[in-house]
Amino acid sequence: MTDWVFRLLDEGGYWGVMFLMFIETVFPPIPSEVIMSLAGVRAGQGTMSLWGVIAAGTAGAMFGNFFWYLLARVIGIERFRPLIERYGRWITVDWPDVEKAERLFGRYGGLIVGLGRMMPTIRSVISIPAGLLHMRLKTFLLWSTVGTAGWSAGLAIAGYFLGQRFAEVDKILGPLSIIVIAAILLLYVWRQLTWRKRHPNK
Repeated sequence: MTDWVFRLLDEGGYWGVMFLMFIETVFPPIPSEVIMSLAGVRAGQGTMSLWGVIAAGTAGAMFGNFFWYLLARVIGIERFRPLIERYGRWITVDWPDVEKAERLFGRYGGLIVGLGRMMPTIRSVISIPAGLLHMRLKTFLLWSTVGTAGWSAGLAIAGYFLGQRFAEVDKILGPLSIIVIAAILLLYVWRQLTWRKRHPNK
């Protein structure tokens, strides 16, 4: 996989970085940790500039982020209301939770999205609740770009300085991803154990 990514980066340059990050965001066959770290390696070798790699990676990911946001916004959370009311026990979400999430995104949506973009696992899906809950487009784009640029820059800079030892990035992000997934699973179990359905406000 590494050789294939290097080949695409060498042939496509910044467009290759952008394309890979777009595909990774829409349907992640290759993690961004690999793409941006390898692009950073090439920048360190002088075939591309570091800032160009960061800009291309951010742009590609943002196209993917906007795709999911737009799709989720077109669908809208109201379409899921019958599903939530019927199977809320198993997804541990009832309609008052949705109303609470709407208020949270209305007040702190920018911070939620910005931080979410810099967290493994969460960064790939945060566009969906933002779109479903009709977060303002300008706010979404601004904070998504900030968070995505931070994530892309961190990976590219790591690859730039580590060179062929870019795999060391995974020694940090791998355990962090596991921690995030474990936290999500623990939260789900806790919600199951403490679940009590509430009725929406009339």
